[in-house]
Amino acid sequence: MSRWTKLDGRTAWSYLTMILFRAAAVAVLLSVIAPLPLKAQSYPTRPVTIIVPSTPGGGTDILARIVGDQLAKQLGQGFVIENRTGPLAGTAAAARAEPDGYTLLAGLNANMAVNPSLFSKLPYDPIRDFAPVAMLANYPFLVVVNKDFPAKSIGELIALGKAKPGQIDYASAGNGTGQHLSMELFKLMTGTNFTHVPYRGAQPAYADVISGRVSVFFDNISAALPQVKGGSVRALAVTTAQRSPVVTELPTVAEAGVPGYEYHTWFGLWAPRQTPRPIVELLHGEIRKALAVPAVRDRITEQAGEPATTRLGEIEPFVKAEIAKWADVVRRAGVAVQ
Repeated sequence: MSRWTKLDGRTAWSYLTMILFRAAAVAVLLSVIAPLPLKAQSYPTRPVTIIVPSTPGGGTDILARIVGDQLAKQLGQGFVIENRTGPLAGTAAAARAEPDGYTLLAGLNANMAVNPSLFSKLPYDPIRDFAPVAMLANYPFLVVVNKDFPAKSIGELIALGKAKPGQIDYASAGNGTGQHLSMELFKLMTGTNFTHVPYRGAQPAYADVISGRVSVFFDNISAALPQVKGGSVRALAVTTAQRSPVVTELPTVAEAGVPGYEYHTWFGLWAPRQTPRPIVELLHGEIRKALAVPAVRDRITEQAGEPATTRLGEIEPFVKAEIAKWADVVRRAGVAVQ
């Protein structure tokens, strides 16, 4: 006699109901889980847009195109650069995009770490609205001075800043820019007082550093190095934690007298927060492969950059630490944007 004939009608119905319920639950679970690997396996099936929140030809744009071109070769679909002038509008547009892996954001210090402290009503949140995909590259800054400026080292620069508080000017490409904040961090860490002279971009700033109207400029190595090599300005140090392979003879600011000082421009790619994890992981792996391609590495190092090696799980903690770091600098230095 089967076990079912031993059961009364009510008990048999209970067993049957339980079995059907469990089968339905498994089916629902599989319907949720199964599409995720499939999405990653079939992705991408059409071109991917990379929003660059700046004009064509800038550092973010060039780097996004270098990596995008290689990703297109690896994945068989185009990676199209869409320039949206203005870090607020472009970044906000990326945050609102469909989280399907077909819209990515090229981000950097400014829009992903500094803007939360500079703008009280930011139209996006770099942590809440975005999922990190991969870091791309890091670019040191150089500390440069007018060629006739008396300081020949970071130690001498600090000594002059303390001996003549407020009497030595430094240039920047505008309030809240990396050129501004890197020097404000230097001032806070050294107890010096230099006077900020903001310009509308690096080129007019260089004109006045070269002429001697201002004395000091912290600027991206890709823009500063040609000026140094041409003899227009002198370089005192690099701002990264380690020496740059491009100018190994220059000490870091930290080893030249300011322990713990570090500044560099970093670039990465982000996706809207709800982008499926398998797609994010696939892109991360492909980008790491792209950065290991000799031609890609060469193009980045030609711009005096260093390809990033940051792992996926390290990106968000790093960005959170950067947000906190620059929030403190902005507050203590009283930095404001118009």
